[in-house]
Amino acid sequence: MSWQTFVFDFFTYAILAYSVTLMSCYIFIGIYSSGAVNNYLHKNSFTDYRILAGSTQTPSMSILAPAYNEGANIIENVRSLLSIYYNNMEVIILNDGSKDDSLEKLIAAYDLYKIDFFVNQQIHTKKVRGVYKSRNHVYRKLIVVDKENGGKADALNVGVNIAKNDYIVCIDVDCVLEQDALLKLAKPFLEYPNHRVIATGGVIRIANGCEIENGRLIKVHLPEQFLPRVQTLEYIRAFLLGRMAWSRLNGLLLISGAFGAFDKEIVIKCGGYNHKTVGEDMELVVRMRRYMEELKQPYKVAFIPDPLCWTEAPASFKILGRQRNRWTRGTIETLRFHKIMFFNPSYGLLGMISYPYWFFFEFLAPIVEFVGMSVFIIFGIFGLINWSFFFILLAFVFCFGFLYSIFAVLMEVLTYHQYKQQKDIANLMLTAFLEPFIFHPFVVWSAIKGNIDLLRKKNAWGEMTRQGLSSPKKK
Repeated sequence: MSWQTFVFDFFTYAILAYSVTLMSCYIFIGIYSSGAVNNYLHKNSFTDYRILAGSTQTPSMSILAPAYNEGANIIENVRSLLSIYYNNMEVIILNDGSKDDSLEKLIAAYDLYKIDFFVNQQIHTKKVRGVYKSRNHVYRKLIVVDKENGGKADALNVGVNIAKNDYIVCIDVDCVLEQDALLKLAKPFLEYPNHRVIATGGVIRIANGCEIENGRLIKVHLPEQFLPRVQTLEYIRAFLLGRMAWSRLNGLLLISGAFGAFDKEIVIKCGGYNHKTVGEDMELVVRMRRYMEELKQPYKVAFIPDPLCWTEAPASFKILGRQRNRWTRGTIETLRFHKIMFFNPSYGLLGMISYPYWFFFEFLAPIVEFVGMSVFIIFGIFGLINWSFFFILLAFVFCFGFLYSIFAVLMEVLTYHQYKQQKDIANLMLTAFLEPFIFHPFVVWSAIKGNIDLLRKKNAWGEMTRQGLSSPKKK
């Protein structure tokens, strides 16, 4: 056997073994998540949220919404947050040193005035320049904080210091929430008497193309543009399948930074959000879980399949690339900060399953795919490719990915059925067919660039220019 043949066989079987393992994990996740969703829907059918809505015994929530140069939409976004059906809450808008007229617009729209407010610096942050409340009793739940610019993590830490309630709900200020989002998000904190629920989250959906008026979602539409539409499919897979399965295992490592609730006491004991990473949402969840594991206390990170929050997805490859680059760097930084858990039985399922899965199939997957493609090109140049075997394997991988996406769409139809028109379902299926040729290669390349930027010690967030959420013109 020549060395070329040996190298070829080694790479072929190594990548084949990796692919089969990954596909097996996806099959398990799909089956396991469907059971979790069915169990949730069954239990949820007995819940009367009207009782929770009017009760003073519901968990007290403080909504933290960092805002930086959001002047174009901030009035409508705050109005949306204030309209949420929940009795025991406060809304804290954190103006992170905006250079536009965000603060001035808030002061004028909500009749704000500066108050004397003692900030308990339980977590060190940049300086708070002022705290504002409204003279209008209608807006009594609103607090606006003006602070020096320090980034999202620093702004959230200011919110943690100021929040008076037991649980903090972190949200991107440009998101649109379902009116009963907090009621559903609070429910897991009441359901586990033998475990301390330290964090909970729900499904995030793509708002591009939806009808939105006065900060409220009026009607759901599938995005017309390809990039937001393929991200809609991606989010259905990730949230409805992936995170539901990991939640059922109690191995979930990530609550989306766009919308999630956390036990404030545990957040403070863990030191708050880490401003040294661009993936502060994932890192906080992992650190909170690690803290509870080291104390040997029973706990849970919960996730529910309800669509609670709608957010704008990047509609250009430039902005999408920045987002996926940042997600990659955040994942690697989190894994590096907590590498002590890697296959460490002292951390139970977290160390033996959750962390290794993220290492091998979230962090390494794009690298394996990129290296595999590079090696394939080299082998092709030297004429070492068995083309019949290659095309059979390629067809198998493509069909598996396509069917997994179709399964996710089927789960969406059988559960919440947000996209009710037949043409929307057909478009999602067409998108699932096109995704491997257009979207997936770009995401892999963005992840590789994220690895390179991390090696170059580039830690910039990356400007995320948004088009803004507004109701499309009726045809």
